[in-house]
Amino acid sequence: MALTPLTSLRVSRRHIPGWTQIPNCSIQQRPLLIYHGAFGPSASADDMESHLRRVGVVTPQWRHTMYDTTHFHSTTHEVLCISHGRARLRFGGDGNTGRFEPVVARGDVVVVPAGVGHRLLDDLDGGFLMVGSYPPGLAWDMCYGAPGEEPRLQGIRTLPWFERDPVYGDDGPALAAGAPQAA
Repeated sequence: MALTPLTSLRVSRRHIPGWTQIPNCSIQQRPLLIYHGAFGPSASADDMESHLRRVGVVTPQWRHTMYDTTHFHSTTHEVLCISHGRARLRFGGDGNTGRFEPVVARGDVVVVPAGVGHRLLDDLDGGFLMVGSYPPGLAWDMCYGAPGEEPRLQGIRTLPWFERDPVYGDDGPALAAGAPQAA
């Protein structure tokens, strides 16, 4: 299984502003990243999981579609490898004028910083699936921007960022996003 060389990889970076009770990129000032076509078109979910395990930065935990309700995680950053189909996703919250609605496809990788709201808008081909992965030792939680979740958000501030890129290892786009940046 071949990865797209870093010199040819197209990466989208978005700083999504906080909105109501969804912090998005406002706490750590790290962008949402999409590695377009990082995995080749023949890569299966098994191939993606094996590759992520070899790199050793994140551990694959599930295969599923994305929930159609906006949610975010306060306890970990998330790496989503698109293993089947295409979908339009929404990042940032339904009413957020700074939201981002990309179409992702098989082979893409989405690095979602803790606090970034996300949901499925439209499964474009049917059967949209992802491999969800997280740094070892971190358990994901579910937050919805609901009243009472504010204390859970404080932990986002101290979550460590990736010391190595989850897909490319010692080099890669996540490393460039490692230092906090202005939104």
